[in-house]
Amino acid sequence: MPDEPTLGEMARRFEDRLSDVREDIQQLGVRIDRKVSQDVYDLRHEALTARVGALETLREKDVEKLVATRRWLIGAVIVPLVGILLPVILMLTQGA
Repeated sequence: MPDEPTLGEMARRFEDRLSDVREDIQQLGVRIDRKVSQDVYDLRHEALTARVGALETLREKDVEKLVATRRWLIGAVIVPLVGILLPVILMLTQGA
């Protein structure tokens, strides 16, 4: 019988377990209080989706502007430059 716990020891063990469970419940309560509600999560998700959509639209517009700028550069600078230099190069090669 010396290996069996006494009633006082059983009561202490029970109180220890009970205090552990209470601490765990308090910790869970704190974690739940920090949790974001589903409504707030949905609103944030919708706002983020709208923001990403707006950024994608701006990116597409920037790509269009870049393409337009390249076309302008080719049409306004490179083509006239080739138009001026090509006859000069042809004249120089024929004259030599």
